Amino acid sequence: MNAITTIGQKAVVLSSGGLDSSTVMAIAKDEGFKIYSLSFFYGQRHAIELDAAAKVADALGAQKHLVIHIDLGKIGGSALTDDIDVPKTRDEQEKPTKIPVTYVPARNTIFLAHALAWAEVIGSSDIFIGVNAIDYSGYPDCRAEYIEAFERMANLATRACVEGITFTKIRTPLIHMTKGQIIRKGIDLGVDYGLTHSCYDPSPEGLACGRCDSCILRKKGFAEAGVKDPIRYIS
Repeated sequence: MNAITTIGQKAVVLSSGGLDSSTVMAIAKDEGFKIYSLSFFYGQRHAIELDAAAKVADALGAQKHLVIHIDLGKIGGSALTDDIDVPKTRDEQEKPTKIPVTYVPARNTIFLAHALAWAEVIGSSDIFIGVNAIDYSGYPDCRAEYIEAFERMANLATRACVEGITFTKIRTPLIHMTKGQIIRKGIDLGVDYGLTHSCYDPSPEGLACGRCDSCILRKKGFAEAGVKDPIRYIS
């Protein structure tokens, strides 16, 4: 779908306030969509990312920024929602051999389900999510085959789809891009990465730790892009 056919149409964009989701939001805007930004307070160990998501939504001219509260901390099972240490100082060249403890059980499925519901209510057929299958941490719900399966399910699950009013498309423009490519794309589109937050375990002051998987991938991406990262790190 190109900008000619999408100008004025609505798109739900999942936003964590991070590098990837902010770039995806800028891509959706560039394609002519009206942006409906969706974030979650899900019991994660910090709410700094929600502040970042609100700033990004405002900067990119979102029609609305909605925050939904879901307490996944009651389920636990992740270093982001439970009393489990966030892994630090993984070698940049090391490929994960198993799914890391920062994986939040079924998180993208839960998020996409809410996005699907909101999209149906506002009359949107497009949901954007910043999953990436190249520079990622080994999460199973960031793979193309997962997204394809969810899209098939989505088109069986809503009244709008069953009655032929719309066809839901889960859009993943970053799926085959490296972090460096993502950053260069965002810069081309005017994304202010100084507004974003990526760290799994920031300081109380909101500084990125610089040593978790997410920080390592972010640093690597900016180095590859040949651009200075505008955020501050503890280390």
